[in-house]
Amino acid sequence: MEIRELQWFVALAESEHVTSAAERLNIAQPTLSRALARLEKRVGVPLFDRRQNRLHLNKYGEVFRAHAVRAISEIDRAEQRIATLIDPDTGTIALGFLHSYGSWLIPGLLAGYHRIAPATTFELRGSAADAVVDGVRRGRLDLGVTSPRPADDALRWTPLRDEQLVLLVPAEHRLASRDRVQVAELATESFLALQPEFGLRQVADRLCEAAGFTPRIVMESTELSTLRSLVASGLGVALVPATGDASAHHGRTVSVPLTDPGAFRTIGVIVPAGGPRAEVVARFYDYIRSTAEHSEE
Repeated sequence: MEIRELQWFVALAESEHVTSAAERLNIAQPTLSRALARLEKRVGVPLFDRRQNRLHLNKYGEVFRAHAVRAISEIDRAEQRIATLIDPDTGTIALGFLHSYGSWLIPGLLAGYHRIAPATTFELRGSAADAVVDGVRRGRLDLGVTSPRPADDALRWTPLRDEQLVLLVPAEHRLASRDRVQVAELATESFLALQPEFGLRQVADRLCEAAGFTPRIVMESTELSTLRSLVASGLGVALVPATGDASAHHGRTVSVPLTDPGAFRTIGVIVPAGGPRAEVVARFYDYIRSTAEHSEE
């Protein structure tokens, strides 16, 4: 059985129509029909039910499709591993990161690495902290750049740098003219925040807890850019990173430094506890760690 015929079967299982599957695969319809007949003869049962000139994947076909997809995936992975042995800089890395890092940190890391290993390609997936952690843990991501440090023994964490947090207020706010402010002074404020699964929200909540109060959150968002826009509209205040693009609301918001010693989030890179699974990932992982401003933990 050829891997090509498995690929044809999977395509046919998705469309359940010989003509459209043949067009998609750029092969003749009789060629696809003969390949299906050979496959069904080999496994000993029909994989599709035929109804009114249409194919419908049956219970045998469902079982075979599940195994075919895994077989194709394993062959693809084997080819990638062999290519990596030939050239360790060739391959694709699935990199997860917090949305807010996509505007400054990740582009800089990738640009630096591209000068060293231009043949390496990346699948970039910005998400919330919990999703990045879960993606690395389940193997959907090769590594992740996130904050705060995940409490998970299945992952290895390397701190890279600290990112200072500031208080973002509307330009007309009572604290806009201050040189600095303590988080404890914000107990009566209306807070705008990211949703609880986001790392920044978790750090901000801990800052407020350390200052002796629970923030009164009036709106939650999934995007840092939306959070800044809400502050610019005068709807509340927010604890946000000092880095990133704040220029969109120049003149409408003011960033006030925080004096609290814990007013920062530590950015780190995570991989499975056993280390990167592929050489191409290991080389990029080593590169990221070489940029760290922190010492290794």
